[in-house]
Amino acid sequence: MSGLFRNLLTFVLALLAPRADSPLFTTVSHFRVMPWDVGLRVLKSDRYLLLAEAAQIDYMLKSGLWRRQLREGLSFVNAAQMVRFSRPIRLFYGVSVSTRIVFADQRFVYFSHVLSLGGSAHGEVLVKMKFKKGAVTVPLLELVEHSFVEKPEPLVHWDQALGAM
Repeated sequence: MSGLFRNLLTFVLALLAPRADSPLFTTVSHFRVMPWDVGLRVLKSDRYLLLAEAAQIDYMLKSGLWRRQLREGLSFVNAAQMVRFSRPIRLFYGVSVSTRIVFADQRFVYFSHVLSLGGSAHGEVLVKMKFKKGAVTVPLLELVEHSFVEKPEPLVHWDQALGAM
């Protein structure tokens, strides 16, 4: 329930925020770690994914991709997620989540959500997702006039690991 409330609040606040010039920028979302987000004292591992989800909603609205998605009847589906933990995030701390697209090809878009406290990275959530129109995958290039040159090596290794499963 707390994830739904956070997503709804993020949605409303993002609707009121100024729009970006391009979807290829970094948004910064701000959240507070609440008692329902922690185990004993620190942010639970599954809550990193919930914060990334809320930050992705914020990104989609601020970038204008949400409006385009609704207009063209698109949905987005997460294909894989990976969390990298660096330092614990404690109860009641304010967390900034910086979201950006790091790479896109004909099938997938790779988002990076870096969770930071006071300018110091405490974790990162990578999300591999795709835009769908029914059963058809829609490349990001059809939504944004930008093509990425080369997939970063960490994403190549991640895809190889996913393929081996």
